[in-house]
Amino acid sequence: MTRIALIHALSHSVAPINDAFARDWPEAVRMNLLDDSLSADLARDGRGLNEAMHLRFQALAAYAASTGAQGILFTCSAFGPCIDAVTARYSDIPVLKPNEAMVAEALQEPGRLGLIATFAPTLVSMPPEFGADAELLLALADGALEALNDGDGARHDALIAAEAQRLREQGCTRIALAQFSMARARAACERASGLSVLTTVDSAVRALRRRLG
Repeated sequence: MTRIALIHALSHSVAPINDAFARDWPEAVRMNLLDDSLSADLARDGRGLNEAMHLRFQALAAYAASTGAQGILFTCSAFGPCIDAVTARYSDIPVLKPNEAMVAEALQEPGRLGLIATFAPTLVSMPPEFGADAELLLALADGALEALNDGDGARHDALIAAEAQRLREQGCTRIALAQFSMARARAACERASGLSVLTTVDSAVRALRRRLG
């Protein structure tokens, strides 16, 4: 059986990706590694993705590999360079950034793409992954992550959906939700915007299954 390591920096990312695997690739064996201090430290310290942060990602990947993982999926989108370094070290197995598969799918269609995040650093680290020619409009669903942290999932979803509607009004032809924790808001965004909505969880499971299934 195929063993996939899921490495999380936010506790809210655990359920969405496991739900997607259970729905779309139940045969895969999953292991979950959570360090919920990663995002907090990045936001608080102001040191960016420094050497210490890189070493933490290498340690997490080394542990995952030691358990026999045949693929590694990181589920927090603000740590791209750290994940690139892991990919270079473990070139014999698929190592995916959380948004890598979704970016590839988004670029298959022309038009203006609305990218929504609830964690501000993601809107700095993620856009370059789409390339210089991509037509992006960025939106921060301010307060949505705090609502989720407080257990108010409905407010979280509504704040994201409001941004999706605003992006449609600005000419976007489709919407992408930048973080795994946001996947729960897909249906609300589709209702609010009338547009197709890509999520990182669904795209990632499809990509891993193609490569390993």
